Amino acid sequence: MASPPPSTISTAVESIHRSLSELTSSSSDSFDNPRRFTAFASRLEFILNHHHFLNSASLPPALQTALKGIASDLSKAVETVSAYRKRSKIFVLINCKSLSSSLQQHSSAIASWLALIESSFSDNLPDLRKKISDLTLDLRQSHFTVTENEDRVHRTLQKEGEGTQTSKAVQSAIIMDLARCLGIDSDNYRELLNQVKLLKEDLANSNSVSARRILVSLETILDNWSVDPGLSTLSVDREFEEEAHILPFKNFLCPLTKEVMKEPVVLESSQTYERTAIEYWFERCLDDGRDPTCPVTGQVLKSLELKLNIGLAGAIEEWVNRNIEILVKGAVEQLSKENVDVEGVERVLDVVYKISEEYPSNRFRVRNGGVLVMIVKLLKNRTNGIGTVLRGKALMTLLTMAKDDESKKIMLDEGMTRLAIHSLTGSSEKEREYAVKLLLEFSSDEAYCTRIASEKGALVLLSSMAGNLEHPAVANLAEELLTQMGRTEDSVQHLAAAGRFEPLLSRLREGPDDIKIQMASIIGRMTLTNNNKEQIARQCAQTLVELLSKPKGRTSSLQALNNLSGLDDNATILVDCAVLPALVAILLQDEGSSPDWKELAASIIANIVSNPAHWELASIDRKGNSMQSESVVFSLVRLLFVASSQCQASILRIASSQCQASILRILYGMASSPQAAESVAMHIQNSGDGIKTIILFLEFPEVEHRTYAFKLTRVLAERFGHDLAQELKLSDKLSLFKEKLLDDKSTESEKSDAACILANLPLSEDEVKTIMEAGFVKWTIITLKKQKGISNGRTSRPISSMAEGLLGLLLHFTRSLDQETISVVKEHQIMSIFCEQLSFPAKPRVRQLAAVGLKNLSEAGRSVAAADSEPPPPQGFCAPLVFMCVRASPKPSTCPIHNAPCENNNQLCLLKSNCIRPLVDHLRDEDTFVQIAAIEALSTLMLDTGNGYKRSVDELEKQDVIMAVIELFTEIRPGVLQEKALWMIEKALRVDGPAHKYSLNQALVRALVEAFKHGNANAKRHAQDALTNLKQISGVSGKASSHSRARR
Repeated sequence: MASPPPSTISTAVESIHRSLSELTSSSSDSFDNPRRFTAFASRLEFILNHHHFLNSASLPPALQTALKGIASDLSKAVETVSAYRKRSKIFVLINCKSLSSSLQQHSSAIASWLALIESSFSDNLPDLRKKISDLTLDLRQSHFTVTENEDRVHRTLQKEGEGTQTSKAVQSAIIMDLARCLGIDSDNYRELLNQVKLLKEDLANSNSVSARRILVSLETILDNWSVDPGLSTLSVDREFEEEAHILPFKNFLCPLTKEVMKEPVVLESSQTYERTAIEYWFERCLDDGRDPTCPVTGQVLKSLELKLNIGLAGAIEEWVNRNIEILVKGAVEQLSKENVDVEGVERVLDVVYKISEEYPSNRFRVRNGGVLVMIVKLLKNRTNGIGTVLRGKALMTLLTMAKDDESKKIMLDEGMTRLAIHSLTGSSEKEREYAVKLLLEFSSDEAYCTRIASEKGALVLLSSMAGNLEHPAVANLAEELLTQMGRTEDSVQHLAAAGRFEPLLSRLREGPDDIKIQMASIIGRMTLTNNNKEQIARQCAQTLVELLSKPKGRTSSLQALNNLSGLDDNATILVDCAVLPALVAILLQDEGSSPDWKELAASIIANIVSNPAHWELASIDRKGNSMQSESVVFSLVRLLFVASSQCQASILRIASSQCQASILRILYGMASSPQAAESVAMHIQNSGDGIKTIILFLEFPEVEHRTYAFKLTRVLAERFGHDLAQELKLSDKLSLFKEKLLDDKSTESEKSDAACILANLPLSEDEVKTIMEAGFVKWTIITLKKQKGISNGRTSRPISSMAEGLLGLLLHFTRSLDQETISVVKEHQIMSIFCEQLSFPAKPRVRQLAAVGLKNLSEAGRSVAAADSEPPPPQGFCAPLVFMCVRASPKPSTCPIHNAPCENNNQLCLLKSNCIRPLVDHLRDEDTFVQIAAIEALSTLMLDTGNGYKRSVDELEKQDVIMAVIELFTEIRPGVLQEKALWMIEKALRVDGPAHKYSLNQALVRALVEAFKHGNANAKRHAQDALTNLKQISGVSGKASSHSRARR
């Protein structure tokens, strides 16, 4: 750190003497700049010591100022000179420009101060003034610069400080330049290392990133420089060491690389170098902004011409050939040993690799010597104990030898393809990497590509490696290999089987027709994942649809489209590509279509219409007809009818068995669509024998036919139950559904559909009694309980459909109850069964049917209670209460709903069976039909307005029924649900308690007013009665009632 300027003249004088003493104490400076500055300091010291004006008691102010300035600049100059003297020479070279600049600055400053001193003396001291004037002039004219050598080395070191990578040749030249600048022999490694150690000490407390990079770079360069030239790595065995180690002459070695030269060239300095090495050095010199030099002599070159040293090149070639022959012979002997010497094998591989890379023209010597075959056989032998590292090195050696076509042919003949594929599973990344590189080298020939692709598991392994981001180098190589293989026609199918579809898809999109047909055929035969199906459909569906118009491509295209349509999400893609017109034409219009084409077309259409894909809006012909149009439905039904009524030979000509199944799927898919269901069902009904034809397939031998026949029949039963029932009775098939339910061999789908069909058929009382006999009712209830246990909160479609069907069967049973059926209801606790099904999670229809069942039983309970209130008949017949209660109570408890004794868990009383709360909860169900069924069931509790009505309403108020219905009424829009809620509210408000309680409920009043103004006749009547009971009738005409005025 620079010392502060002296505050007093005495301090300044002391500082001057001290600085001059330090500067002149040393007489041996290695650099010119400190030596020259020290000479100036000696002259200044002479002037000050021989003229004692500094000792004067009083000095003029100007002289004092000048002396203080000299003291300060001398102190700073001492620090700069100390850096030259005490720091390492390399440190000085790194900072030579800043150090010389510092001395220049201080010299100019001292000259200025001396000029001030000169001007302060009188003319009576001419000798002193002359000496000061001369020194001032010399200081001003002095130039502290760096030498040319120092400048070159400085630039080179600064470049190293940037962290750029340098070749071995450039590193060697840097050392030569540095040694020459330091005055050291470039071969004096010890002294060079000592200078670097001194630099390291100088930088111990330095924060300069650049300087530290220079240090690291010099340490690395010296480590490389310390390696003695030689060919020890070429030795393969000790017994051949002397013979194999024919040392090169010194002039064979490049001064920069220290290796035997391959292309020796001569500079104008008469020095010989390896061509690439000296070219690297020239590039570095130009990069550093300096003139190229000869690294050995330091001579600045006027010409960069490089002349081949022909004589030396010939001598080197002869030496190389002789050594390679000896090395190949040693390699053969090493690899021929019975017991594998791992270290020896590794040395052989290193030798072969070096020969192939550095002397490629000598690869034939390795090949002809048999070394290549021996390495391949070494890899084949799995019992030789060679690990993954050595296998990787062997593959690397074979890779470099594969650049020779003859060597590549030998490897392939020896089965190297399979060995490389096996190494794709190697435990080390290097083994896998060189295995891929070797296969990539092989793939340059199309025949080899096919061979690789046909090897079992090769493409799967490569595809897996290409997608492995943990090892990007190997992944990129695998990707490149797969891309290369994709250019070969014979590899396309193999690549697609491994999940690489782009080569196949590009040919399908852009190839000629015969190639497109071939690619479509491949897609049709393949087993595809869902992702593959979507990928292919998005890219090539349009092409496949276009192929349908070409007879040669129709079979392949249909097969491919059938495969793709198996994915639900592809339905929209196929519809958007206008596939339906072509398929419908093949299936229904083209008389020349083969049965196979019809079968495939029907299957594709069935897959499409089974999914929501806006196919309902798609036109299938020029007339604008859609799939659900009458003509299409009629044609499909007619095709089914003809096929089902002909002999087997005729069926095959018209439609195959599988085609029939697909047509049933088509009809079911269309009939299940919310947009098309109504029209399709109506067209089937109007087709004449449509329902009859479908019924014929209910007993078809094949499961698929029966399955979709049952599904379609279930849809028809929901819409045309009466017509379906008539056909079933005529064909004596009504009992079929019960038999299906009880048949253990029936599928779950058949059973659930059979139950739904029976549930939706309008059956007479006799038919209900015939079908729903006690044993079947018991089976139904047991099955329902099992279904609930199986679902366990995760309800599948067959389970929910079965529950829906079974509940529908029980509804048949509960619609007309007599003494016998009431006993069954009580025995099996059917009301509790319905109540449990209210919690069915998945299907609103199940909850709706459960609520309807509760309504039926509650109505039956009221009928029984009403009969119980009548006097007993004269004949002494038992009271109807027998049907209501299991056993008589000593003191009968009167039910507030029925105003008659009801035991707990009574199966005809919603209150005693704890069903009111679940029904109230379902008033807020998301499905409107469930809400309507729930409110209808609750309405059965308010049918009676006679004795005990008030008690009934009070109980419902206690159960929160009235409040729940009012909240529902005030929130919903006009419609059936609102009318039913309004009916209950009007009934409840007839009782004073609720009427008074809700008279100030403004939301209720407003809702009633709106119903009175805008509702139908029934709604208006009930709303008027309710407002009257609330004493709010004046609100209808716009006049505020007394209650509303009081509230305001």
